[in-house]
Amino acid sequence: MSIQYKSISQLRAMIDAKSISSEELVKETLKIADSLKELNCFVTMNKDEGIEKAIEMDGTNTSNSLLKGIPLAQKDLFCTEGLRTTCSSKILADFVPPYTATAVEKLENAGSITIGKTNMDEFAMGSSNETSFFGNVHNPWKKGYVPGGSSGGSAAAVAAGIVPAATGTDTGGSIRQPAAHCGITGIKPTYGRVSRWGMIAFASSLDQAGPMARTAEDCAIMLNEMCSHDTKDTTSLDEEIPDFTSDLSTSIKGLKIGIVKEFDLSMLDTNVVKVFEESKKHYESLGAEFVEISLPNISLSVPTYYVVAPAECSSNLSRFDGVKFGRRCEDPKNLEDLYIRTRSEGFGDEVKRRILIGSYVLSAGFYDAYYKKAQQVRRLIKNDFDSAFEKVDVIMSPTTRGAAFGAGSKGDDPIQMYLEDLFTIPANLAGLPALSIPNGMEDNKPIGLQLIGNFLQESKLLQVAHNFQISTDWHLKRPDGEIN
Repeated sequence: MSIQYKSISQLRAMIDAKSISSEELVKETLKIADSLKELNCFVTMNKDEGIEKAIEMDGTNTSNSLLKGIPLAQKDLFCTEGLRTTCSSKILADFVPPYTATAVEKLENAGSITIGKTNMDEFAMGSSNETSFFGNVHNPWKKGYVPGGSSGGSAAAVAAGIVPAATGTDTGGSIRQPAAHCGITGIKPTYGRVSRWGMIAFASSLDQAGPMARTAEDCAIMLNEMCSHDTKDTTSLDEEIPDFTSDLSTSIKGLKIGIVKEFDLSMLDTNVVKVFEESKKHYESLGAEFVEISLPNISLSVPTYYVVAPAECSSNLSRFDGVKFGRRCEDPKNLEDLYIRTRSEGFGDEVKRRILIGSYVLSAGFYDAYYKKAQQVRRLIKNDFDSAFEKVDVIMSPTTRGAAFGAGSKGDDPIQMYLEDLFTIPANLAGLPALSIPNGMEDNKPIGLQLIGNFLQESKLLQVAHNFQISTDWHLKRPDGEIN
């Protein structure tokens, strides 16, 4: 029986019925990954250790988790003890961490098996997975098109049926945008829900880890294990963690869904608008009600983000200087030469661009005018969401402006690439949970629908997404044209 495109629940049932062992499952997963190497989903495989862990899982009854014996992929910015972690950057190309990120550790403690580390935009900076030192990831749906970024390797690996689920991170849309372009489900939890300890930082006040899978149900299963209060992470929330699977099938009749009047849908691809309107009608048929809401400062989200994120990235990436770890230039003449050549040779163009922007907005004379002002606007955006959620339960929008675009088509215009995150950035600035689910197609390329929830309302988002998925089949479509 083929395991490709199977969900976590389906694989769990196969293992429980003894129709397949964890060892056989991991070996078959590795075989599928090898047959799809041209997608360039993975930077590093974990073959021997993965098989060894699977044999261990077959011989123990210590875990009752649904993830026991299930192969997963980890985005390559989560530190993994003894397994190379590169952030898809030349400067960390040979870095092997001495510890494992809390989010990955919790998944592995539940019995899941890491089969490899997925390709990504360098240091998570990008929206197309074209800035990786290890080359582009390819969208399994259409040759020559991007999978989205920065979690493009994770999205492509799930969409291609290599793994049932993978980890991603979302700083301005880097879980939701590739989920939309690859026709899968991805959720960014509330900021602080999942520990950031051991996750190599891009922008510390925005970064959040989350799961990527084919269904909302599988994301809920993953989130049950990933969430925790972590004393090693000072931004970790000390809040009760619910069972995210418990209310999935509860009816959404009477649910109030907000539509943002400031979102100009006329600027989107025609098919995205058409599919969005069809999704609204479908939710109405499920008993949901639509309410127009206003987010007056939402138009300031992109410029605010591209002050805050580069500022924090320039600070976080200052540690990569060739002194303590990572790549070091050869034969430096002095300390200044060491710094300059190590960073010049080790970082790609997009990372350098954001470091320069960030250094500028944090510099003496410009801090108040740019970074401080951006943080003040960020608070206004958060206040707008607070007001909106007094009237509605969730907010709905397209995830992206269009379906996946051609590789290389936006490389010469960084501004157009930055606008790819137009609909996703606001949730990061406000620290709110948000997810993307597939809701249509355009020229055999998936289109995504975004749902944004109030603070700590991941369960509500997953319930709304699950109700859509049990009454449609967009999430079941496969790149090979079949329905799972």
